[in-house]
Amino acid sequence: MPAPRYLTAKGRRPSVPDPMPVAQALRAHESLARLSERLEASKRRLRVIAPALPGPLLVSIQSGPLDEEGWSLLVANAAVAAKLRHLLPRLEGLLAQAGLPGRIRIKLAQK
Repeated sequence: MPAPRYLTAKGRRPSVPDPMPVAQALRAHESLARLSERLEASKRRLRVIAPALPGPLLVSIQSGPLDEEGWSLLVANAAVAAKLRHLLPRLEGLLAQAGLPGRIRIKLAQK
């Protein structure tokens, strides 16, 4: 007599693909690869301007989106935004010297 049906399925395991590292997944798909490049370019810009920022100010800033119109800096509060607006000409000059010209936008980070 054959084994009951519910017992035979117990030995089977559904096939699950091996996990793919995130970096490999980003490289594998064209749109994700472009996103990864933009993220890295945004971080590179922050590294370029970081030496010109006062230490306490730097911890309140994040690199934001980079698009055709410019680059956004995400700031923690309005006080940081006001201080950055005073530094914009210098920061944009540093980017231009590094071969990364463009307009910098300052936006409050959403909590």
